[in-house]
Amino acid sequence: MNIDYLVIGNITKDMQPDGSWRLGGTGAYSALAARRMGYRAALVTRADENVPLETLLPGVQVHRLPADVSTTFENIYNGNARTQWLKAWAPPISFEDIPPAWRDAPIVHLGPIAQECDPRMAVHFPNALVGATPQGWLRAWDDEGRVFFRPLANPAEALAHIDALVFSLEDVQGNRNALHALVNAVPIAVVTCADEGCLVFAEGETWRVHARPVAHVVDPTGAGDVFATAFFLRYAECRDILDAARFANVAASFAVEGVGVEAVPNRERIHAWLAEQTLPIEQVVEWR
Repeated sequence: MNIDYLVIGNITKDMQPDGSWRLGGTGAYSALAARRMGYRAALVTRADENVPLETLLPGVQVHRLPADVSTTFENIYNGNARTQWLKAWAPPISFEDIPPAWRDAPIVHLGPIAQECDPRMAVHFPNALVGATPQGWLRAWDDEGRVFFRPLANPAEALAHIDALVFSLEDVQGNRNALHALVNAVPIAVVTCADEGCLVFAEGETWRVHARPVAHVVDPTGAGDVFATAFFLRYAECRDILDAARFANVAASFAVEGVGVEAVPNRERIHAWLAEQTLPIEQVVEWR
């Protein structure tokens, strides 16, 4: 079956305080968001056989690669400070793992969660819009599994075939040098800034696109993945960077007002809101 949106990245098991786990990972959230927005979504991922992907990812075409374990994270909080631990790691995904029928997808989203796919894989999709969320390329861990930030080595070379990059200030731990290295490595970069909207870097210019006000945040989990998916989808449709950023800001804002992927709005709801209201855009210079 033809697909519109291909996500490549391992799902995760996110451990909960009671010992249970919840499905996580960019691959899961982005594929579900694309499906929710009316696109034919597909995911290439590794997961152990006990993860019921068909049930957890309804409507998403999944190519499950074998794995003895699924990538598993545990987050320990001390006030607002978070320590993240990698408890299990599924093997990498290569281009050869992708079904041949899916290699012509018009939109390809590289969504690593823990160094499982090489950014240079983008070279194999010359006819696609290739977007990436690089958080998994910015994670490393010690022998005990404690996760820490590590800048991507040689981003100009590693990201040479990626069209658009979406990441958050948290992903780079506020490291301004790492932020600029990523931004300068790709034609389009968007840095999400929570309730302050996002910064868009393209064509040597920088814009701030303000966020849609949210009365009450119910569940912020996966909001960044929803933003990235909405941005890639809308940009592929209209090729207008700022229009896509507005669209993505509204999509993510609706998503945090509910729980899970059911809170992700469809395209019609986003366009209806934007038809009646707008999000201010201002050009800025201090980020360059």
